[in-house]
Parts: sequence; structure tokens; C-alpha cells
Amino acid sequence: MFKKIIVGAVISAFALGGCANMSETQKGTAKGAAIGAGAGAVIGAIAGKGKGAAIGAAVGAGVGAIAGNVWSKKMEAQKKEMEAATKGTGIDVTQTSDNRLKLDIPSDVSFAVGSAALSANFKSVLDAFSAGLISNPTSIVTIIGHTDSTGSDAINHPLSLKRATSVSSYLATKGIAASRLVTEGRGSREPVAANDTSANKAKNRRVEMYVAEPAPAAASTN
Repeated sequence: MFKKIIVGAVISAFALGGCANMSETQKGTAKGAAIGAGAGAVIGAIAGKGKGAAIGAAVGAGVGAIAGNVWSKKMEAQKKEMEAATKGTGIDVTQTSDNRLKLDIPSDVSFAVGSAALSANFKSVLDAFSAGLISNPTSIVTIIGHTDSTGSDAINHPLSLKRATSVSSYLATKGIAASRLVTEGRGSREPVAANDTSANKAKNRRVEMYVAEPAPAAASTN
């Protein structure tokens, strides 16, 4: 029985998230509700031996709705600005399924092999990027550094974190508050290509940046 509740809650919320007459805020909230409903139903079912699934789904849906991101006019404007600023560079600028702006920066733009020093080309990209962040002061940026599989984890993980930190530090010099910047190093653990050729290794040496604008209820401290 509780399996039907889980599936029904998730399908319903995702169906709502795809309605054409909904705003982007509402779509993000509905998708968040879908994830929360599924998780809540599972927890409720376990805790209540199946009887708590419906309650868990309802509670989880509420939490998920609060935790959604907004794809606002400011986010759309920043996406267009970054598409223009990075045209022809090989940088991918996309909107993720959870309403975040993603920049995927390859190694030939960002860092030299074994280095955490920002290239001149990357700095110009970050200059344009920071301007969009200043115009949208509620957004949060997550910066994730990656390496290829050359070398050990003892080398790759610190290097990937140093690369993310280099980006964060540069953005801070442009007036972006440190409280808005989150840095992570993933080393070689999340490759996007096989580490079997020089070209593929170059694809794995990258930096990913995500911009999220929390929904008003999620951003509130009350």
C-alpha cells in the first residue's frame, strides 16, 4: 500500500511541475515537493510499519516545496549574459533540472595541468560572472573542482579543492560575499569521460559552478 502512496505522490508533484501555466517558482516548488514526498513516505513507512507513509509523504512534500530554487528573471538574464560572454570558449552554460545555473569550464579555459592558478581567459569569464552575481544578491554559488585520474587521491583531491578555492577567492575580490560562496573538491571521483586519452583527461580536468536562488520561504530566517 505505501508503495502506491510514494509513487502517486511523486508522479503528481512532477506532473504539476510540468504544467505550462505555472510560473518557474511554482514549477521548482512542485519538483521539490515530489522529492520531499517520496523521501517522507519512505521514512514514514519505516517508522510506522507502513501506516505512517501517507503522513510522511505529506510532511515531506511540504519540506520539499520550501526547499525549491527559483528560476527568476535575474537568473535568466545571468544565463543569457554568460552565454554571450563565453561564446566560442567551450564553456557550457545550462539550466539544471533543479533550477540552478550551471557553468562547466574545461581545462583549456580554467587551469594548466597540475596548477591552481587562474588563466587570463578564466578571469575574464569570472569578471562577467561576478557582475551577474552582484545584480542578484540572494543567489548562492557552489564551485566544484575536478581532476583527471593522473596521480593519487592524495594529490588530486587537494588540487581540485585549491582550484575551487582560487575561483572563490577571485570572486571575493570582485565584491561577492564569502558567505555566498561554497567550495568543494571532488578529485578524480566524478569523471565525465574515460581517462584513457589526453583529450578525455582534459575533459575531466574542469571546474563546475552552480548558481542557486533559493525560493523566498527557503531564504527566510524567521
